Amino acid sequence: MTDQATRSQPKVDPSTLTLEFRHVHRLIDPAAEGVQTWQISLLADEETVGSLRATRGLYWKAHNLRQRMADEQSFAAVVAEQLLDAAGQFRPEFEEFVDLPGSVLVIDDLHIAAPWDDPQVVAALTSSVIDRLADSPFAVVLPRVSGDTEEALLTEAGVLLSAEAFSDELLIIDTSLAAPEESAHRVREHLRSRACYGGADPCSDDWDEEDEEGDEVLTARTREVLRLALQELSDQAWQEVSTLGDQPLQRGADGLFGSLPRVTWHQDRLWRRQMARTFDDLAADCASTDGVEPRSTSEEMALHLGIARAQDLTRNRPRLVSDAVAALPEERRDFDWDACSDVLFQDHDVLMLFDNTLDGIEDPGNGIHQAMGMVNLAPNEWFAPFDQGRDPNRGFRHS
Repeated sequence: MTDQATRSQPKVDPSTLTLEFRHVHRLIDPAAEGVQTWQISLLADEETVGSLRATRGLYWKAHNLRQRMADEQSFAAVVAEQLLDAAGQFRPEFEEFVDLPGSVLVIDDLHIAAPWDDPQVVAALTSSVIDRLADSPFAVVLPRVSGDTEEALLTEAGVLLSAEAFSDELLIIDTSLAAPEESAHRVREHLRSRACYGGADPCSDDWDEEDEEGDEVLTARTREVLRLALQELSDQAWQEVSTLGDQPLQRGADGLFGSLPRVTWHQDRLWRRQMARTFDDLAADCASTDGVEPRSTSEEMALHLGIARAQDLTRNRPRLVSDAVAALPEERRDFDWDACSDVLFQDHDVLMLFDNTLDGIEDPGNGIHQAMGMVNLAPNEWFAPFDQGRDPNRGFRHS
């Protein structure tokens, strides 16, 4: 297997990649139901740079899945022989290997051109195919080979996606488990990071910091989505201020104020109004040409929540985001929320309040608090300005 640590990462922008799925199915042909073969093309700026094959074997739809897959005369035939017996039943060792044996997705026949032939790209490609075709718990089967070949890239991709060795020839990803999804998320985030840097990999030894110089993290589109997120949080906060009043929160409380550290759960209506106004202040900063920098502990917390909500918007509400930024110029650092978390704060001390093992750390008399030079972590100090404060006469959005 190729050593991933020694393989130099190509400087190619993953944001140009798209997938094209092709599957031909005769409408009333019963033989087309149990085994389905898809040809997937990988395109970079509409030019085909790679392809692979995906074969879905649906045990409950095929009278004899082993024979059907064996007839494919491909890697699927090897899979059929190892997973199913002569009677077409799953072998006991396979039934013990996965949680819910029933459907099989075989991925093979990879062809991919340089410079896209690296494990992270192939893992992201494989993950997207799984997302598209494994609509219920599937055993995803990949070839297990070594050497500097395209099929070996599929093996490396499988390892990145938490595949386990079933035999000398097969790797299996059990999609009913959490680990493969977590691994797929890491792969996607890695490629998104590369896309933000124009294809360069900030996690590799070949990373040149000059690639990052001059790039504005808070681009116009990033700023607008962050403003939108903070405005949503403000609306939610003000609604809860009206509903909760001075009522303390209990363990398990939902809503925005329930998501804050538990040291804040017994604060009164005035404190919550001030917190709600914090989201308004930061949203106004995003709408202006001013810098976005938290001026108090409350603003640090609000900005962390705003970045998390903005990231959620870009992932889960693409149409809303697309409409919001349609008139703004596109830049390669758009929506780099990890970089925003790194750059827009002097420190992340306020996040320690979420750690229940550090109860009392907000107390200025706490030894850790003093040793680390923390300030204003107690809720009654959250609105004290670090340096330049807000206009004390700016009022509130709601009375």
